[in-house]
Amino acid sequence: MRPITLRALAPALAFAGTLAVSLPASAEDAGARAAYQDIEQTLGLVPGFFRMFPESGIAGAWASFKAVQLSPDTALNGKVKELIGLAVAAQIPCQYCVYFHTAAAKANGATDQELREAVAMAAIVRHWSTVLQGMQVDPAGFRSETDTVLRLAAERARTAPTR
Repeated sequence: MRPITLRALAPALAFAGTLAVSLPASAEDAGARAAYQDIEQTLGLVPGFFRMFPESGIAGAWASFKAVQLSPDTALNGKVKELIGLAVAAQIPCQYCVYFHTAAAKANGATDQELREAVAMAAIVRHWSTVLQGMQVDPAGFRSETDTVLRLAAERARTAPTR
């Protein structure tokens, strides 16, 4: 069997090229256009970072952003979502994300104390993650101890005198 060469494929490639030029805009392009229109309608403009995202994925990226981060119909409210975003952004670290999630958390009613606590929680988790990973703590033992601590805390809470 003879190998297929580029010369042998040239007529087919030329034909495919004319198809690509002559075919109408793909559904992908239509999806990107619809996403940009929805972004502008929702946000008032299409921020540059959305335009920098590959057109082939913008519809899906926008759909998840809108369905989770912007939706009021999720289990977490906007303030909690943005405090989580801030905590993660501080750990990545991403100055753009820190700015955005701080401003968005404040717009959703977060106080300066809540912002500080979110970042402090991120730092605490990072600290203990470093210790646990670096010391190669046994995962099964860790889970068992965590379950015991939480069970004991729940028992104490049930038997604690009310004030």
